[in-house]
Amino acid sequence: MAARNRTEVTEFVLLGLSSWPEMQPVIFGIVLPMYLVAVMGNALLMTAALSDPKLQTPMYFLLSQLSFIDISLTTITVPQMLVHTLSVNRTISFNCCMLQLFFFMAVGSMEGHLLAAMAYDRYVAICDPLRYSAIISHRLCLRITLTSWVIVSLNSLLYSVLVTRLTFCGNQVTHFFCDITPLLKLSCPRPVVNEMLIFTEGVAVVVSPFFILGSYARIGVAITHMHSVSALHKALSTCSPHILVVLLLYGSVICMYLRPSSSYDLDQERQVAIFYTVVTPMLNPLIYSLRNQEVKSALRRLFRKLCISSNFQPGSQANGEWQHSS
Repeated sequence: MAARNRTEVTEFVLLGLSSWPEMQPVIFGIVLPMYLVAVMGNALLMTAALSDPKLQTPMYFLLSQLSFIDISLTTITVPQMLVHTLSVNRTISFNCCMLQLFFFMAVGSMEGHLLAAMAYDRYVAICDPLRYSAIISHRLCLRITLTSWVIVSLNSLLYSVLVTRLTFCGNQVTHFFCDITPLLKLSCPRPVVNEMLIFTEGVAVVVSPFFILGSYARIGVAITHMHSVSALHKALSTCSPHILVVLLLYGSVICMYLRPSSSYDLDQERQVAIFYTVVTPMLNPLIYSLRNQEVKSALRRLFRKLCISSNFQPGSQANGEWQHSS
């Protein structure tokens, strides 16, 4: 009977950010520009970090990976939501829903791992600068990145398998994408065992990068012993963008997932989710570029190259020579 009930739900209906029809064009008009800014901003930051010779350091390699994560996170959820705001049909197949859940959980968890690696990078740079090159290398960053991808992929696979084994009593998801909590709300009877497994596994993955706090505790101790004003200013300017991004990420994650079920509100989670999937990816490149002189210089050089390449497109030189000869 349970197996037959599970096969009854072949698609889900995503209710979106609002059920009011008159709000759909407003939502589209607000979210679309934010999505485009998030994608273009992170794409520019990633391009500058990977192509500029002066940014070929482990820190900026990790920053480029963070930009890739932000592009992926917002692209997994937002384009489908934008289509649904202007469409009567808001359905998503069961398999596509599970795929979206898998990629969203994997990419979201990966962002925490990258921020933890960036915190460790800042800790070594400030607390042990003479041995920085010996400890932090591109090879180490690549290993950390690949290992983190394996961990978050396995964890996300566990989430997805547990959800596919649920019995659903309805198919209307009060959300704009397939997330773990609203899907659990649709299951019947209440999946207590699955909720416990998902919650404990989620805490292990989300809280494990919180050794960021340990890194910054050590950084704070090191800063208090600095007697040079320039060194203190450099340390604070290096760490402040990362701290702000960490606060934005984990503040929204705690509001979305690490709350008691009695205080859970679907409408509130949708509002937090749009902040997590659109606003935060849009702000991250602004935070890192506005507070970092090296990034701003690299972006100016990138824009200069783009302008030069656009001015010297194929055929422009020939047209100039023709005009000069005439």
